[in-house]
Amino acid sequence: MAWSKRYDGPEPQRINKWLAQQGVCSRRDAEDLIARGLILINGETVSDLGRKIAPGETLTLRDAGEDVLKSAMTVIVHKPVGYVSAQPEKGQIPAARLLTKDNLFAAQADIPARDHALAPLGRLDQDSRGLLLLSDDGVLAKTVIGPESALEKDYRVRVDAPPSDAQIAQLRHGLSLDGRVLKPAIVTRLGRNALRFILREGRNRQIRRMCALVGLDVLDLFRTRIGPLDLGDLPEGRWRPLTPEERAALLTPSAPPRNSPRPARKSSRNRRG
Repeated sequence: MAWSKRYDGPEPQRINKWLAQQGVCSRRDAEDLIARGLILINGETVSDLGRKIAPGETLTLRDAGEDVLKSAMTVIVHKPVGYVSAQPEKGQIPAARLLTKDNLFAAQADIPARDHALAPLGRLDQDSRGLLLLSDDGVLAKTVIGPESALEKDYRVRVDAPPSDAQIAQLRHGLSLDGRVLKPAIVTRLGRNALRFILREGRNRQIRRMCALVGLDVLDLFRTRIGPLDLGDLPEGRWRPLTPEERAALLTPSAPPRNSPRPARKSSRNRRG
């Protein structure tokens, strides 16, 4: 059944912007759908890329348009050390090379074609391992790595020395990278030399650089979770497609998992009224 919805905004809005806000597709995808003649307003095909939808009008996406959007691909990779998530430099191996039939951890799935460019949704450098998303889904990319993304990224980190309470306090608050103050991080102790980091941003080599600022050297960095999506039992070096249910969960704002630790609240006695 075709997607259809009545627009009830206070003033006319460009179709591509509204569809992006509705989580149907990215703005670029919406323009492509218009160019293909796959979007209708009040039953009439839209041909103008800059067309606005007015209050009270109904937009319908043809069935063929939904088929186009469903052709977007997202895969989960358990990236080993030695692979890069982003564009490789000379001598580096891209994580996309892992997407072979032999490495598939699923009953059946399409193998990405050589010309099917899947971009990483979040950095995971060559010396790090764990959960990596590769995708050409514009809506999902905006949710996971867009400037307004609030999805948590969960890491297990092993450092070269037992961190002190003061170092952990610094990691949680007060650090800056490249002249910008970092968002507060959730950092908890897991063992003598092990820490858990939960971040809501993804600056370049952020955890390694944070640790360096407080005098710690990262020996191992393992990402286990992005928002509600957990690496689970996916073996290292293997991959599988993201399920429609997992995609929907990533796109749906929700509370963090119950096992996510929270910073202690300040006592009300320390607040000024």
